[in-house]
Amino acid sequence: MDSAVICGVLGVIGLFCLAEAAGRLGLISTLQLPLASTIVVTAVELATDPDFLADVGATAAGWALGLLTATALAVPAGLLLGSLPPVERALRPLIEFLRPIPSVALIPLAAFVFTDRLEMKVAMIVYAAAWPILINTMYGLREVDPLAKETLRSFGFGPAAILWRVGLPSAAPFIVTGIRVAAAIALILAVSTELLAGGTSGIGRFIILAESSPEGLTLTIAATFWAGALGLLTNGLLVLAGRRLLRWHTALTEADR
Repeated sequence: MDSAVICGVLGVIGLFCLAEAAGRLGLISTLQLPLASTIVVTAVELATDPDFLADVGATAAGWALGLLTATALAVPAGLLLGSLPPVERALRPLIEFLRPIPSVALIPLAAFVFTDRLEMKVAMIVYAAAWPILINTMYGLREVDPLAKETLRSFGFGPAAILWRVGLPSAAPFIVTGIRVAAAIALILAVSTELLAGGTSGIGRFIILAESSPEGLTLTIAATFWAGALGLLTNGLLVLAGRRLLRWHTALTEADR
């Protein structure tokens, strides 16, 4: 097993033991923070609850749809802007104005625009997740070797062929990194939208309903745990997919070390 994985597992176990000891010794009130063991038991019970699993599936579906849509829009836009500097300079002020706007702050506005909660969730995810993919794609094209581009031009290749043969492969590692960053942002927006705008399903909806139950705090933390686990799982899958798709880049990186 990889040493980094072992260290991560040991770190989680150590944190669990510290949290459990703090609760058992009275250093932290169990009214403010339930025992770590209680949270773990509740989380395991939720994993067998069909209603909660349906909520997790709804969040995951919105997350996947939003991330795929953001990728399909942001990658071509990034390639276009990165290939045409005059267009990028013209749109740069607009990009820099829209990019810093907190996506969560737009949820109330989106609630008025979209009547369907799934459409609203996907729209918010697309808005938030598109930026890291767009920016990484643009920056990736800036790292293209000028000599490689000039070589292709000397052999009569046009701009489209140069972009396909040199630009896109060079930008691919940046695009994959942008998608990984966007995946985490997309999950945050999916749960936040469910929390703030409501709906009929999702982890956020489950948390809202859990607050009114006798075990509200424990259920809320356990549901949040599974939201984090979902993020960890998706990030791991994207890392594996990136390594498989970019084997040539990994080989070059290891050869340079």
